[in-house]
Amino acid sequence: MARKSTVQAAEDQIKDQAFSELQALIEESDKLLKSSASLVGEEAETLRGQIALKLQQALDSVSSVRDRTKPAVDATENYIGGHPWQTVAISAGFGLVVGLLLGRR
Repeated sequence: MARKSTVQAAEDQIKDQAFSELQALIEESDKLLKSSASLVGEEAETLRGQIALKLQQALDSVSSVRDRTKPAVDATENYIGGHPWQTVAISAGFGLVVGLLLGRR
């Protein structure tokens, strides 16, 4: 089996990092929401501020991932635009294999 290229390895690392950051954010937000049930007044305002901060961190994380993956997306689009018949052949081959596998049932 072919080794992963450095680009694929970098993409996998970015994806794993983004998912772990989002998972940590979700866990922290869940804890904050659970603790907010009994809070009123100033405590509730503080909690809302913390939740707003965590949501902003999530948006920043998603934006960062989008910026880091943009070169890979652009490269893919350029390849597809420059090699349309190869892309069609690969897609048809993939569809054929999937069809054969599903047809065995």
